[in-house]
Amino acid sequence: MKIAMVCYPTFGGSGVVATELGLELAKKGHEIHFITYKQPVRLSLLNPNIYFHEVNVPNYPLFHYQPYELALSSKLVDMVKLHKIDVLHVHYAIPHAYAGYMAKQMLAEEGIKLPMITTLHGTDITLVGNHPFYKSAVTFSINKSDFVTSVSNSLREDTYRLFELNKQICVIPNFIEITEQKEMDKITICQRSVLAKENERIVTHISNFRKVKRIPDVVKIFYNLQKEVPSKLMMVGEGPEKAIAEKMCEELGISDKVIFFGNSNDINQILKYSDLFLLPSETESFGLAALEAMAFNVPVISSNSGGIPEVNEEGISGYLSNVGDTENMSKNAIHILKDDATLAQFKLNAFEVAKKFDIKNILPLYEELYEKALKLDN
Repeated sequence: MKIAMVCYPTFGGSGVVATELGLELAKKGHEIHFITYKQPVRLSLLNPNIYFHEVNVPNYPLFHYQPYELALSSKLVDMVKLHKIDVLHVHYAIPHAYAGYMAKQMLAEEGIKLPMITTLHGTDITLVGNHPFYKSAVTFSINKSDFVTSVSNSLREDTYRLFELNKQICVIPNFIEITEQKEMDKITICQRSVLAKENERIVTHISNFRKVKRIPDVVKIFYNLQKEVPSKLMMVGEGPEKAIAEKMCEELGISDKVIFFGNSNDINQILKYSDLFLLPSETESFGLAALEAMAFNVPVISSNSGGIPEVNEEGISGYLSNVGDTENMSKNAIHILKDDATLAQFKLNAFEVAKKFDIKNILPLYEELYEKALKLDN
């Protein structure tokens, strides 16, 4: 099967999921064509079934904002005809579903059928997509998609609540490639001693450092935790809240216990040595960062918002608290980390829960959807 994959090429969750999905599909013999404005950060082109087609947007002085949607639609049409694409899969509603629909219509004028699947990831629905400036176009694009998926039950319910839809939404959760411990042990470029002393626990947070991630809460939780349990905090990512977090650490006198990595390619090595992951977000459509941590045997302290409870199981893989309840999160973090036996059990549990979301379990759901799309009579 030849599948065109449209996504954002950034560190964000939707781009990561689209890239990993494409790579796994390629391993199974499908031909995957990524179409976006830059090579996705996790995309390897060494696989013979992977292709990348860059969308170039001409820079005309007439345009205050360059018309990416038009360039993407035109590129989709050209690539579908050139490579005889079977199915179009767009990730993130804005502007990909809209551009995909325009491409479908242009191709239909030439008698070419192109079924389109739209996957909703989160802020494309709950934040950006719900803005009055975009809502009508997003509603139209979703309703005109042949199939629509969301990454969690929570996001599906939010979409039905916020938009007037005549389309069924199928939940296909985000996924992770599960690596057994013997394979994890091969990740040895970075030694644990680089991150912390032998008697210190390693606590980690990974995000884009936006307000929705509640970065100050991460610092507050760690501040309370380190008073009870010797610990170091690994802060991975870039964003507008990073400077605020750095200032908080200075004011609280814990700067020597916190490492800010920025955007890092060493996430797997950091997670391998981590003992706890913090995700106190205002909301998450799914909580992919938490799942990635759990796949490395790292228990999670999180909020109970959005799709997070579908990933982090209360009292098993970690603990859930109300948004902003840093005292409760701190207490739970201390409970997990203070005792070696308790920590060991939570680590085992986290990995077992993560295995439910193994790509091997999720990939067939997408393949089944592609098969249904091919049978449509457009």
